[in-house]
Amino acid sequence: MLLADKVIVISGVGPGLGRTLALEAAAAGAKVVLGARNQEFLASVVSDVEASGGAALAQKTDVTCKEQCQALVTLAVETFGKVDGLVNSAYVHGDWAGMDAADSEKFGDVFDVVCQGAIRMAQACLDPMRAAGGGSIVNISTLSTVKPFSGEAMYAAAKGALNAATRHMANDFGPMGIRVNALRMGWIGGAPVYGYIDQQVAAGADREVVMASITDRIPLREIPPEVDCARAVIMFLSDYSRVVSGASVDVNGGEYMAP
Repeated sequence: MLLADKVIVISGVGPGLGRTLALEAAAAGAKVVLGARNQEFLASVVSDVEASGGAALAQKTDVTCKEQCQALVTLAVETFGKVDGLVNSAYVHGDWAGMDAADSEKFGDVFDVVCQGAIRMAQACLDPMRAAGGGSIVNISTLSTVKPFSGEAMYAAAKGALNAATRHMANDFGPMGIRVNALRMGWIGGAPVYGYIDQQVAAGADREVVMASITDRIPLREIPPEVDCARAVIMFLSDYSRVVSGASVDVNGGEYMAP
């Protein structure tokens, strides 16, 4: 029970890693507080957590709105008494285009969610984390910030800014007892990725060929399962990482190995 008695706020909860993380964090003993723009989906995740014996609550939250970020954190404190951890996973992808074709006027929209949204959520959590004696913030980043993938110019640029913000957060929040780390995710074996593979197959591709095009570049020769990616996040939320801060850690089966 790595997260026993902890209260964890998760932003940007969607049908992939966010949902799995909510379930795994609750299974590890945490009370989870979930935010996203889709209230109906949030309600389904809360039901799933509760059906598994966990404690959860949710509130519709747009991380581009400072007041909504603060309201989610306030709900956590008023209901569960504190905040111990925050996972910033809210994102929008932006144009699927290279840097030569991506609309330069739209980059700000992606930054507003991915980077500024994480900053808003982190700042909202500062006072309750300090009151709790410290805490852990995990920013969900991407392999594309260090290994470019064509079409992800906007997304990777925003996540790259988040990587830099992570180090500044770690430096500035450290004296408050708050540690901050970024996990750079690669391929995640869950509904979004397998949906993409199914689309390729429906368009005429051979499933084994599509799978091999992904796994052949990964030393572990598998698409990292979503549940294992979630558990990596849980480790950084737990006290097992109590003296780790300011790190950018690769969670990608070895596809990219930072020097």
